[in-house]
Amino acid sequence: MSPESTPRPAARATIDLITAAWHTQAVYAAAKLGLPDLIEAGHTGPAELAKAAGADEDAVRRLLRLLLRLGVVEGDENAGYRNTDVGDMLRDRPGSLRDVSLLYGEEFYRAWGESIETFRTGRTGFEKAYGRSLVGYLGEDPDAAERFQRAMKAQAKNFAFDAVPQHIDFGADRHIVDIGGGSGQLLATVLGAAPEARGTLIDLEHTMPIARAHLEQTVGADRADLVAGDMFTTPVPREADTYLLSRVLGDWQEEDCVRLLRSIREAMAPHSRLLIIEMVVQDGKAGLLAPLWDLHLMVVNGGHQRSIGEYRELADRTGLSIERSVQLPMETSALVLTPAG
Repeated sequence: MSPESTPRPAARATIDLITAAWHTQAVYAAAKLGLPDLIEAGHTGPAELAKAAGADEDAVRRLLRLLLRLGVVEGDENAGYRNTDVGDMLRDRPGSLRDVSLLYGEEFYRAWGESIETFRTGRTGFEKAYGRSLVGYLGEDPDAAERFQRAMKAQAKNFAFDAVPQHIDFGADRHIVDIGGGSGQLLATVLGAAPEARGTLIDLEHTMPIARAHLEQTVGADRADLVAGDMFTTPVPREADTYLLSRVLGDWQEEDCVRLLRSIREAMAPHSRLLIIEMVVQDGKAGLLAPLWDLHLMVVNGGHQRSIGEYRELADRTGLSIERSVQLPMETSALVLTPAG
């Protein structure tokens, strides 16, 4: 076998890494065009799919050829295409990841296109791409804010919220406070496991409509108070049984985290606990999602996924103690903190 024909595993692995962004955009294009929904509706051939989507037939045919290899669809253009379980997750329906695909294929993809700015200067790629922070962008564009919240809600369902009550008992709680609670999915899940408890959700104004709708549909509007405000300046309700911080600290630098944790610690009673849900970066090669999300947060909003040691340092600085760590699905951890003795 000549050197030119010898398999080169390292070269193939490198090419796979280099072209991974094309996978993202192919899946995004399918979701944006609504191909999974059109397939579900019975449009299974490239020509009829293109016509129904208002798209170019040749482009759709070639896109489907790749989606077949990516496991999004199965079948062929003669017999027709069908959605796989992955394709079904890209349909425009409750519980799908379509909004996540749109967010990552549009705003986040554009931010990553400016990631070299982050690595060179520390400034976020999102600011370079959009001229303002992610929070500022969402505050100025109601449609984008609503889509962002839908995407966060969809991700929450797949990032372990439902598993939390399986590992942590909320049965004795009477008041649960979710700080930066977003769509209300975690609070609703926890209240479902705490029949005697009331909840309070604190987050920015643009999150309120989706949070209100979700809580009304799941646990009832009478079980939770919604407080619109900046979590750094809005007073934290005092002496609640459980405080929740889910996928919040990862968005902020150390001093901001210290400020927030201190305000929660000051509000806690001796019996209170704080539940932090985040991806925790492991040592060595274990776990790919956490370091991926660490870089993603850095590029998009200057955030940071931390190791357990870094969380211990935050706890020590803010009068808290990590009582235990619970492993959840998708490389997510729940850290249970209590007031330090």
